[in-house]
Amino acid sequence: MHALPQDGPGVRIARLRRERHLTQRGLADLSKVPYNTLIKIEQGRLEATPHAVAQLARAMRVGVSTIQGQPYEDDLRADELDLLIGPIREALDVYDLGVDPEIAPRPLQVLREESEGLCAAVRAGEIKRVASNVAALIEETTTAAHTHGGSDGWLILASLYRTSYDVATKLGYADLAQLALTRLDWAAQRASNAVFGGAYQYFRALTYLREGKLRTGQRLIELGLRTIEQADSSREREVVKGQLHLGGSVMAGRAHDEVQAMGHIAEAQRIADQTGEAPRVLWMAFGGTNVGVHRVSVLAELDKYDKAVEMAREMLIPHDWPKSRTSHHWAEVARSQMWLGKLDASFASLLKARKTAPQQAKYHPTVRETYAGLEAAHRRLPETFLSYGSWLTSQP
Repeated sequence: MHALPQDGPGVRIARLRRERHLTQRGLADLSKVPYNTLIKIEQGRLEATPHAVAQLARAMRVGVSTIQGQPYEDDLRADELDLLIGPIREALDVYDLGVDPEIAPRPLQVLREESEGLCAAVRAGEIKRVASNVAALIEETTTAAHTHGGSDGWLILASLYRTSYDVATKLGYADLAQLALTRLDWAAQRASNAVFGGAYQYFRALTYLREGKLRTGQRLIELGLRTIEQADSSREREVVKGQLHLGGSVMAGRAHDEVQAMGHIAEAQRIADQTGEAPRVLWMAFGGTNVGVHRVSVLAELDKYDKAVEMAREMLIPHDWPKSRTSHHWAEVARSQMWLGKLDASFASLLKARKTAPQQAKYHPTVRETYAGLEAAHRRLPETFLSYGSWLTSQP
C-alpha cells in the first residue's frame, strides 16, 4: 500500500527523459549519473541524492523543482494555502507605484514590530499565519516607505520581502521566491545598506542551489562576500559573512568539492567563535549551532552518510533554536539514516521533523522523498508509518 502519489521523482525523470528523446544510457552519459543508478531511480528502487537530481536536472535543462514536483499544488489547494499566493504576488508588484492614497500607514515602529513578528513566526514554522498576513503588511509598508523616504522604511520593507521569499520557498513557488528577492535588492539599495546587499546575494545563491545550478550559486556566494566587505565593521556584517560561507559550504558539498566545502565550514566556524549565537541578526540563526548543522548537511552532500549521522548524534540543538531550522535538520538526518539502511531511525527522525514544525515538514521535499524511500524499502508497513504518509497528503 502506498500513501503517497505514484508520480514521484523517478517517474518524472523517466517522463522528462522520454520527452527529450533520450535513452537511459544517453541521459546517464549526459548527466554523469551511473547507468545502473539511473535505472533504479526511474524504477523507484533507489532514491536520488541531491547531487544526482542536480546532475539530471542540468542534463535535461529543467529545474530541480520540476523533478521534485514542487509546488505540491493539490495539497496546497486542500490546505487552502494556494489562495494566499495571489495576494503576495500582487503586493510584490506595487513596489514602484509610490504612495497609495487609500492606505493610512501606521508609524514605522509599529510596522517594524509586526515585521519582526512575522520573521519570528516563519522561523517557528507558522507558514499559514505568515502567508495570511504578509501581503497586507507589504502594501502598508510600501506606502510608509515612499512617504517617509528614509532608510528605516526601506529596511522594514526589505525584511518583509525576505519573509515573502521564505514563504514562497517553503511552499515551493520558485518564481515567486525570485521575485521577492528582486524586490529585497531594490529596497536594500534605497536604504544604502550593504549588509542587506550581502544577505540578498546569499538568498539569491540559495535559489540556484535549489535548482541545481551550482556554478552560478558559487559565483553569487563570492559576489556576496565581496559585497559584504563594503559594509561598516559590525557584528551584523560578520554574521552575514559567516552565513555566506555556510551557503558556500553546501554549494561545494553538492558539487562534491570536499576541500572547498570544508574550507567554507572552517571559516564560518572562525566567525561564529567571534560572534557567538546570533539567532536574531537578520533572523539567519547564525552561530556555532548552525555551523554544526551545516557540517552534518555537507557530509551528507558528500555522500558520507555514516559521518553525518555520527556528527548529528553528537550535536545538541538548543531548545530555543528556530523550529524551522531544527525541522530541516531532522529531515536531512532522516535522509542520511535511510541511505545507511537505518530505516527505523530514519522514520524516527521524520517524526521529529514533523513534531518540530509540522506545516514546514508537510511541504519539505526532503521529508517527502525520504518517506517515499522508506515506503519502498519497507515490505510490511506499520500503522504509524502509513498514517504519516496520509498526513503528508491530507487536509489539516
